[in-house]
Amino acid sequence: MRPINRRRALQLGGLGLLSVAVGGTGLALGGGSRLDPEVGGEMAEPETLRSADGALQARLEAVAGPVRIAGREATAYGYNGGVPGPTLRLRPGDRLQIRLVNRLDAPTNLHVHGLHVSPEGNGDNIFVTVDPGESFDYDYRLPEDHPPGVFWYHPHHHGTVADQLFGGLYGAIVVEDPEELPVARERVLVVSDTSLDAAGRLRQPSTMERMMGREGELILVNGQVRPVLTARPGERERWRVVNACTSRYVRLRLDGQQLDLLGIDSGRYAEPRRVEEIVLATGNRADLLVTTAAGTSTLQALGVDRGGMGGMMGGSVSGDVGPLATLEVTGDEAAPAAPVPPSPRSRDLRGTEVTERRRLTFDMGMGGGMGGGMGPGGMTFTIDGREFDPDRIDQTVSVGTVEEWTITNTSPMDHPMHLHVWPMQIVAEGGRPVDDVRWQDVVNIPAGGEATVRVAFDDFSGRTVYHCHILDHEDNGMMGVIAAG
Repeated sequence: MRPINRRRALQLGGLGLLSVAVGGTGLALGGGSRLDPEVGGEMAEPETLRSADGALQARLEAVAGPVRIAGREATAYGYNGGVPGPTLRLRPGDRLQIRLVNRLDAPTNLHVHGLHVSPEGNGDNIFVTVDPGESFDYDYRLPEDHPPGVFWYHPHHHGTVADQLFGGLYGAIVVEDPEELPVARERVLVVSDTSLDAAGRLRQPSTMERMMGREGELILVNGQVRPVLTARPGERERWRVVNACTSRYVRLRLDGQQLDLLGIDSGRYAEPRRVEEIVLATGNRADLLVTTAAGTSTLQALGVDRGGMGGMMGGSVSGDVGPLATLEVTGDEAAPAAPVPPSPRSRDLRGTEVTERRRLTFDMGMGGGMGGGMGPGGMTFTIDGREFDPDRIDQTVSVGTVEEWTITNTSPMDHPMHLHVWPMQIVAEGGRPVDDVRWQDVVNIPAGGEATVRVAFDDFSGRTVYHCHILDHEDNGMMGVIAAG
């Protein structure tokens, strides 16, 4: 294990996929025609690893080689040989120990996205580098009051994050409720995308795709293309949905079925909210109740326009993805489910004294940034005019304080802002106050717009990061360092 330094970060961020894929993953880059996926089939869920007696010990091997994606043999990445990796199920107060073994030919590490745990030492420390052939023992301790919900894990070695996630390295984490909700079954749906050629090899994104954030040609649910789910009429199911795409936003609809949203990310509403659709930026998760009605329904991923290069180069990002999965509801009517108990009222920081107010600006431009403009096509991806430097501290906060951050986006593309360790309460969007209590760890900042959040730095000291979760943008500099003490 070795720390990442500024020189290494700039090298990796500037060269991106090309340096890593050609220089050392052991994988040949594909080209030419696309993979013909296997469509349909019963939806499978990843292996589940559960904590017992307050602890979970897991081994994750990051492997490059033969894995099964879209029903075909592919040459890609996987944790423990699967795409996605195993689902980790925990309870508040648990201790999670993960031995990460690097079987790649490139450095990697691990980020437990959304978990409120220490960023220091063997915790959620993204400054750790695990070299090829080495391993690292992560040790996370969840607070006793850790919020329940769906979280996830993926690599976070700067400069290689987009490549490794796009190649198949990701998995879900579930933190259980103190009491189980009355549902017929739970499902974990990890939505991701990738691009494979006809031989099942990873396809290299173009320079333009890396500038805008790559979107794969294959849209997957638990590594499958349009899998089939079955249920009886009148059943209530709990769907934990993770948007593990590298850059793609998804707008989900399931017409013909009743959808009630429990919350986004680690946030939880006091009562379920009836919805017709849900928009998830990359990195967002949804905790959803589905009450089934007889018939066949299609889970659709509809288009989300997240902007484009505008007058700089033309191009835009939008359009429908199409069907993600099919829900077939047949058989005898199930007995009515018991009412869903109300959730504890979420903390509201709007009436709390604010210690510090900050403004952060996300921007893209053609060269001239502090750091050399080493991104694809000579583009710069900056926060407050600066590209990521792991040796520089951009924000210093005091433990035990509440701060208000206004994040402005001066670029022609949306940027989903992710803060590690500490969730954010959204208090205003576009300068207009938000009426309800909404906690998220990924907050979308629209092109030309802004959002205001409050953060309670109640506990945990140490260094971590905040960044754009369009991972090509992060890899090329759109990330800053925050130090709490």
